[in-house]
Formats: sequence, structure tokens, C-alpha cells
Amino acid sequence: MLNVLLVTFPFFALVLAGYVAARRGLLPLEAIPGLNGFVLFFALPCMLFRFGSTTPIVQLLDVRAAGLYLLCGLVVVAVAIALSLNARIRWNDASLGALVAAFPNSGFMGVPLIVALLGASAAGTVILTMVVDMVITSSLCIALSRLDQAEGNGRSAVFDAARKALKGVLTNPMPWAIILGGLASAWSYRLPGPVEKTAWLLADAASPVALFTIGAVLARAQMKANHPMPLGDYLPVALLKLFVHPVLVLLAGLAANRLGLGLSDAALTVMVLTAALPSASNVSLLAERFGADNGRIARIILVTTVAAFLTFSGAVTLLT
Repeated sequence: MLNVLLVTFPFFALVLAGYVAARRGLLPLEAIPGLNGFVLFFALPCMLFRFGSTTPIVQLLDVRAAGLYLLCGLVVVAVAIALSLNARIRWNDASLGALVAAFPNSGFMGVPLIVALLGASAAGTVILTMVVDMVITSSLCIALSRLDQAEGNGRSAVFDAARKALKGVLTNPMPWAIILGGLASAWSYRLPGPVEKTAWLLADAASPVALFTIGAVLARAQMKANHPMPLGDYLPVALLKLFVHPVLVLLAGLAANRLGLGLSDAALTVMVLTAALPSASNVSLLAERFGADNGRIARIILVTTVAAFLTFSGAVTLLT
């Protein structure tokens, strides 16, 4: 366990550094969108392209792993919505709460952290889960979040949400970076020397800046959400993310292999560790965009991020 903590500590320490910097005013809140933009449009796409281009294409197209991970994510979404829906929490808040329960922080945190723990060969499976979450799980939850409006506006609200979700996928640079990296891997293509060195420098910056930005985003969200909230509104969803999601992936993987799925032990381990990550911080941005209770989303992300230092490290210890 101590050896695992020695690896995970710097990653969570950078998150804490970003949180403290924003809370103490060392990092102006107005600067956070700039950090987000640098990570989302420059550094992280370069990192994903590098891992994608150096990963065997068959690993990026593992339909068995993608299907199993998606099935578990859909179960988590259904359970989270069932736990959340009540007279106060309607479809908009419940659906985005479900997304934060099923969508781990695989981009900003998962790829660099799991690669540091398991080696570069683990990157392909993490990237595969990212594609599932960004394209399918996110789109589904955004569409479900419009069901409140659909009661008054018919199907048009749901179709409009689906259109916005699709537009969000198409304008997100991360899936494109993964696709281009996969094509480069399939064709054994390398960027020209100076271009590759530039892209790799940006890739090297992705991990520290992304982790620091996570902390700053969490601090900003907490500072803007000062209203009191019952523990029952967010703690069950946080526990669902940290414990139920990874256990579900593990049990589903073991059961599927007994039925002859043939999923490798290495891929299943990476999938379980990805599910054990804290909630994705970018769901907070989606909550703001779609008018959900961002205070609730921010609390779920904060609880899972703080607790994951121990829970994720424990999962690594048990599985490796």
C-alpha cells in the first residue's frame, strides 16, 4: 500500500495545490477557463494522440471491453437516477448526477495516473473507456436531463438535447485526438520531427496542468455553491461512484469471462481502476450549461476526489 501511495500522492497533491491556489486567491478565478482551454485544446489532445499512436490498434478497438464497460456504466446511470429522483431533484439534476456517478476523471487524471502505475500498455484501455463515456454515456444523460422540459414541450426538447450532445462530441478535440492517434498507430505513421517534439512537449504538460486545474475547478465550484445541502442529496451518488462502479465492473468482467468473453486480466484491471477514479470534473461545466444544480455536482466531485486518494490506492493494492 505504501508503494502505491508513493505513486498516487503527487497526483492528488497537484489537485490539492490547485484547490488551495484558487481558495487563497493565488490563482484568480478568471484564469481557470484559460487553464481549462490549454488542457482541453492543446495539452491533453497531444497526450492522447501520443498514447493512441503508440498503442496497438487492436487494443483501441476492443469491442468486448467497450461493451462490458458501457453496460456497467448504464447500470450505474440507472441506479443513480433511481436513488436521486424525488420531489426536489427532477430529471435535470438526477441525470447529470448520474453522469457524474458513471463518468470517471479518466482524461485529466486517469490516463497519466494509471500509466504511471501500470505502464504505457494500460493507456489503450483507459482511452477506450473515455470514448465510451464521452460519446455514449454523456449523450444519454444529457438527453435524459431534458425530460423535465419534454413534459411541456413534447419530444422536441429531447431531440434538441440530443443534437447539443452530438455537437458537443464533434467539437470536443479529445475524441478526434484519439481517432487520429489510432489511425497513426494503424498506419505506423510518425509526425515530422519538429512537429512531434512540439506535440510531445505539450503532452508532457498535460498531466500537471490538468491535475492543478481540477483542484482549481473544484475550489471555484465550492465557492459558488454556498447553500446548505442534505448529505442524502450527494453522498449516496459519491459512494456509488467510488465503490459500486468499480465493483460492478470487476464482477461483470469475471462473470463475462466465465461465459467465454475472453477479456484479458490486464484489460479488466485497467477498467476496474478507471471506474475507481473520482468523478470527472468537466461534468460541473455541463451542469452549468444545462441549468442543473451545480452545487450538488460539485459536492459529488469534491467528495470523490478527496476520498479517492485512499479508495483508489486501495483498489490498486488489491488488484496489482
